Formats: sequence, structure tokens, C-alpha cells
Amino acid sequence: MFHVNDHTFKTEVLENPEPVLVMFYANWCNKCAMMKPVVEELETRYDGIYKFCSVDIEESQVLASEYDTDIVPAFAFFNGGIQTAEFSGMVSEDIFEARLKEVFH
Repeated sequence: MFHVNDHTFKTEVLENPEPVLVMFYANWCNKCAMMKPVVEELETRYDGIYKFCSVDIEESQVLASEYDTDIVPAFAFFNGGIQTAEFSGMVSEDIFEARLKEVFH
């Protein structure tokens, strides 16, 4: 996953022409650590189709506040710079993949 922060988010996510999934996480979050391999597997599967980014909410508090990431992990889907969907918490890889396809197709 491409790590973004308050300074690079606009360029890497909002101005990116391809669909972008952003995972908001915290290093202390066990659920985030458990979801990271799921997201990385999907990133491998959809390389070149979707961009996968991560945001550390403690490093990028402006983004965490702006995208209301009270519960982590939180996932935001962007298409053409517009947030089109979001969800938080843990889901299976199958459910995550179905959600990814539903939002971006």
C-alpha cells in the first residue's frame, strides 16, 4: 500500500484518475493489523486496476478528522477524487472484495 499523509493525500488520492481505496489505521490497533494482509492480498490481485493507500491516523490527524475515522480500521473509496463509499471494522476477504467490486464497477 502506498502510504499517504496530510501533505500527499490530495495528489495521490483526490487528483488520481484511477479508483483509490484508502485504509485509515493506527499502529496500536490490532484489528488494523489483522486487516492489513487482507487489503494487501487484494492489492496484489487488483494491481494496475485500483490504487491502494494507507493513512496513519496519528500521523495525519487532519485527514483522520476530515474523514471521521473514529473507528479503525476505516476504509474510504474514491473515484475521480470523490469519496463514493466507506466502511469500518473487520470483514472477510470475500466480503471486502465484493464491496470493492460493487463500489468501483
